[in-house]
Amino acid sequence: MRQRFSLARLLASTSLVAALAAGLGGCTAMSKLSDATGSVAPRAEAAPTDPARAVEAYGERYRANPKDADVALAYGQALRANGQRAQAAAVLEQATIAHPGNKALLAQYGRALADNGNFQQAFDVLSKAHSPDNPDWRLLSVQGTALDQMGRHEEARSYYAAALKIAPGDPGVLSNLGLSYMLSKDLPKAEEALRQAYASPRASARVRQNLGLVVGLQGRFAEAETIVKADLPPDQAAANVAYLKDMLNRNEAPRGAAKRTPVASLSQPD
Repeated sequence: MRQRFSLARLLASTSLVAALAAGLGGCTAMSKLSDATGSVAPRAEAAPTDPARAVEAYGERYRANPKDADVALAYGQALRANGQRAQAAAVLEQATIAHPGNKALLAQYGRALADNGNFQQAFDVLSKAHSPDNPDWRLLSVQGTALDQMGRHEEARSYYAAALKIAPGDPGVLSNLGLSYMLSKDLPKAEEALRQAYASPRASARVRQNLGLVVGLQGRFAEAETIVKADLPPDQAAANVAYLKDMLNRNEAPRGAAKRTPVASLSQPD
């Protein structure tokens, strides 16, 4: 396999694709999104751990009382976790109409809009979910990712900087920052930010994937392979390496062949 890859051809193909984190043969797929709020179980009941069961359980409650803000929030989160993005956005939109001042609903609705690629609307909705005098660093980071998706990288980094002032060293925000630099083709700065994220004891597997991607894009594939498979069971390590190779090999596809812009991965800050 080639050891050097063309960043220009990779980043010139299409804009970054947003997706929820999803497993691929045991590895964590690379996703540019990061959750703004944690799980909410209405009535203080334990939330079902299986996303499909959560959708079923909260769906019944939602249909029984669609005006209940807590139930709508939990149902929307369950739908997002189960990959039912359009339905999640529809449920949360109706909930925000019924409860226009509910910031938790606005935060989840903004995230659902981002899931569906409606980045400007997501940014605008998230702006209503917190305020300059009481900012939420998680929402600042999500707003930054929306700006990055729209190609407004410098503006996005100002949001990451604001988030890091509130939550210094957060690996999810640092990962967002690193990928923002990757999108503007500044790989040394991208690697610097991602190595800071990777050094955190709170760094997730997605941070490892991000760092491996950026290192691989600089032609250091052996090092990238070591990073993405570190401290993992053999099956997951193999899946991660295969995924990394697939992403980088697609960049070397012959002219006219289908290419896939790598989906940048962010650690959830929750």
